[in-house]
Amino acid sequence: MTDFLTTRELADLLRIGERKAYDLAASGEVPCVRAMGKLLFPRAEVLAWLNASRSGPQTAEPPLPPIVAGSHDPLLDWALRESGSGLATYYDGSFDGLRRLADRAAQAAVLHIHEPGGFNTGALRDTLGEAPVVLVQIAHRQRGLLLSPGTQDIGGFADLKGRRVLLRQDSAASQHLFDRQLAEHDLSRDDLNTLPNCARTEEELAIALHDGKAEAGFGLGALARLYGLGFVPTHSERLDLAIWRRAYFDPPLQKLLSFLRSDGFAARAAEMGGYDLTDLGAIHHNGASG
Repeated sequence: MTDFLTTRELADLLRIGERKAYDLAASGEVPCVRAMGKLLFPRAEVLAWLNASRSGPQTAEPPLPPIVAGSHDPLLDWALRESGSGLATYYDGSFDGLRRLADRAAQAAVLHIHEPGGFNTGALRDTLGEAPVVLVQIAHRQRGLLLSPGTQDIGGFADLKGRRVLLRQDSAASQHLFDRQLAEHDLSRDDLNTLPNCARTEEELAIALHDGKAEAGFGLGALARLYGLGFVPTHSERLDLAIWRRAYFDPPLQKLLSFLRSDGFAARAAEMGGYDLTDLGAIHHNGASG
């Protein structure tokens, strides 16, 4: 299921003719975007538009499962446990987290999607429109090339040609960024000696490199010292937590958010290294529709 409907798919959803679907778009009655000469309709916004148009008795939305999805971050993962939040986790990358958030299969998603001029907000709006989701900054963190012990002749992306490299899954924002960096250096995955399996979390990547299963991977500087790895810093990225507003004030997320403001969390970040908590708690998006 894609995030955008075609005119035909919108007509099928609304059980109307395709001509009528065009008329709704032309009059501005239904949310739509125009790209490359085509009309596309953001699925989440269309569903929100339909819900806003309903009449009769309103039924309560089913409760959101107490799950944090999205990207794995070792510092935030530690905080989820240490805070006693009781929240479960499902880490399979930022883009998977956005999909689970849109499907109401999680209360929150951890994101670090690099975008022109910023992070996360464009992808969040593309997936959920102005749904009542709050985007809260956790930290800025360092990302770059993690190197297995003893690997010293890799100083950047251009040096990865022919080397044993462990990739991340395609739903991971870091893999999207890594592919773009390869392209900027006239390389592709085919130029690397990639392992058959991918690392599904940041820590899984670091452990594999520590064990010598690959020479390099695109990971977090915070894990280099912990696992005795070399590190070539290449990027600074913003780590955010996207939260459904109706779950924001519930005890599990309030426990977590309160703990993130504690001295203990700051001390752990300093101990791990590679994190900047200067703007922790800043709100970068607050969906308007409720």
